[in-house]
Amino acid sequence: MNFNLTLLLCDNMLVSSTTLAVEIFKFAQTAALANRDDMKEVQIRWLSPNGKPVKTSAGFELQPTHSIDDVFDSDLVHIPAMWRNPKPVVDQYPSYIPWLQNQHKKNSKFTAVGTGVCFLAEAGLLDDKPATTHWHYFDQFQRRYPKVQLERQRFTTQAGNIYCAASVNAMAELIMHQVERIFGRVIARQAQRNFFHEIRNLSESASLESERQRRHGDEAVAQAQIWIQDNLAKSLSVPSLAAQFNMTTRTFNRRFKTATGQTPVDYMNNTRMTFACDLLKNTDLSILEIAGFSGFKDATWFSSRFKNWSGDTPKAYRQTVRAKLFD
Repeated sequence: MNFNLTLLLCDNMLVSSTTLAVEIFKFAQTAALANRDDMKEVQIRWLSPNGKPVKTSAGFELQPTHSIDDVFDSDLVHIPAMWRNPKPVVDQYPSYIPWLQNQHKKNSKFTAVGTGVCFLAEAGLLDDKPATTHWHYFDQFQRRYPKVQLERQRFTTQAGNIYCAASVNAMAELIMHQVERIFGRVIARQAQRNFFHEIRNLSESASLESERQRRHGDEAVAQAQIWIQDNLAKSLSVPSLAAQFNMTTRTFNRRFKTATGQTPVDYMNNTRMTFACDLLKNTDLSILEIAGFSGFKDATWFSSRFKNWSGDTPKAYRQTVRAKLFD
């Protein structure tokens, strides 16, 4: 089954805000094939209003494969950033606005980078919804689109199927979220290491759930999360945690999943693996020692679980991340 990625093109666009997304998706497709996963071919379409080339901010032309008059499905529509003031470019492409509105009606997902968010705002798709954009254009954006809930302190936002990124680096996180959704966590982590481990630590989730966990309001669950983080080396069980916080196991599971988006077991496993990643990267501890500190008494079992979680053995992961550290 194909995954249909459509990339909007416009004059004065920042090339890296589009090509990086394509390269990440292509890597994920290749990795999935190498892992013998169910193959999803990424069908990429480059779009301009009339099918004619656009001139990028770097001065060269990009040739589209389709125009907005062509009929095709889009699972994800990706909108690039524009170099400098976005207003003239947005005004230059009025035909994109009804096209984007139509894609929204078809339940397509959107990722927009920096000033490219203006196209979504112009289409009214961000009215009364959170969004972010390049910091230099915050005030201009707010004046032109007063109905948008501009999140000046956030690098990424999500409003249903619409994802906004303030920068190219933040965009990479959103693309990783999409890769995880389509190809699974292991492939997403492999892609993350391959493209920008030096920018964002692998131990941080490629999805947006970590933001949700930080923002939930269930105090008892938050205390349970802290207790788990402080006691990773101990033998942990959900019934004992539930009892410690004066809940039945069923109630604890329900509240934890509602608050964090994960079951307590998944949260414990991810937290342990996150801690193990940090130790593998930053210490010379043996695999057995790291297994013990992370709550695994057996190095073989730890290595097996780590590979299932990250796609690499602990040894291979350590070699990869240390090769990318700068002196």
